[in-house]
Amino acid sequence: MDRLGMLSSTFGPYPNKHSSQFRNPFGGRPWMEQQGAAAAAPGAKGLKGIVAGGITGGIEICITFPTEYVKTQLQLDEKGATKQYNGIMDCVKKTVKTNGVLGLYRGLSVLLYGSIPKSAVRFGAFESLKGRLMDSNGQLSTSGKLLAGLGAGVAEAILAVTPMETVKVKFINDQRSATPKYKGFFHGVGMIVRQEGLSGVYKGLTATILKQGSNQAIRFYVMETLKDMYKGDDPSKPVPKMVVGAFGAVAGAASVFGNTPIDVVKTRMQGLEAAKYKNTADCALQIWKNEGPMAFYKGTVPRLSRVCLDVAITFMIYDSFMDLFNKFWR
Repeated sequence: MDRLGMLSSTFGPYPNKHSSQFRNPFGGRPWMEQQGAAAAAPGAKGLKGIVAGGITGGIEICITFPTEYVKTQLQLDEKGATKQYNGIMDCVKKTVKTNGVLGLYRGLSVLLYGSIPKSAVRFGAFESLKGRLMDSNGQLSTSGKLLAGLGAGVAEAILAVTPMETVKVKFINDQRSATPKYKGFFHGVGMIVRQEGLSGVYKGLTATILKQGSNQAIRFYVMETLKDMYKGDDPSKPVPKMVVGAFGAVAGAASVFGNTPIDVVKTRMQGLEAAKYKNTADCALQIWKNEGPMAFYKGTVPRLSRVCLDVAITFMIYDSFMDLFNKFWR
């Protein structure tokens, strides 16, 4: 007697998928039904996501960091006697003249060290929330896309982005002084913790949560929506990597225009002169009163170029590595 026959004799006729007796073992978990056996090993999939995200983050940062550096410098540059730069190219020229080309990479190590946990938290949180918010057809509603992205952004803000961004901004801000005091990543972090305590690397947490939450809500919503539009009635239809990159650029641009004011406030709150602000709201109020509403869009152009390239590269490379891992890493 074959195995199916043994099951039938013991438990009665074995129901097929379409019979009324059939009980889907993945009921209530449509993402597991769709992904089959692969979904039975979420730990392996999560580990692949961490590695792919870390590699992606390292590559992306090395390509786009100079625009991040310029954006941060322009956002830190206040009106009056302390103003140093007249625009993007002036900032680049003065930085290269004073510190060489490598001066545009000041603070890069901070983002490199933080790329793996940031990517792990972001993509892990999004996929986890996405799995819980999908409907019976494996689709996310508009609110589901926004909520999953928001959750991913808040998680990465608390666990990875705030300390990483605070140290990065302090490093860049330190270079503006005549006698920089930070000699390297570990020396700088050590000084910050000794002088300000552990809270010293958590400056601007509220602003960062607002920024990252809105960032990822916008980006993942736009990306998921564009992918759904491209796939049409065929959810399994593959999306070419160049198309993914184009969708990523659109998602990045949407997030820039949507939350640059929050990014400006976050940068000021994490700078070396953050002590002059009582809190995030006070920082925003002082910028409005002293510099006008347009100050909230400082650094928009370099941020736009960096973020569009950043998000496009991130989704393209991440998808490519995941495809590769799924072929050779079981």
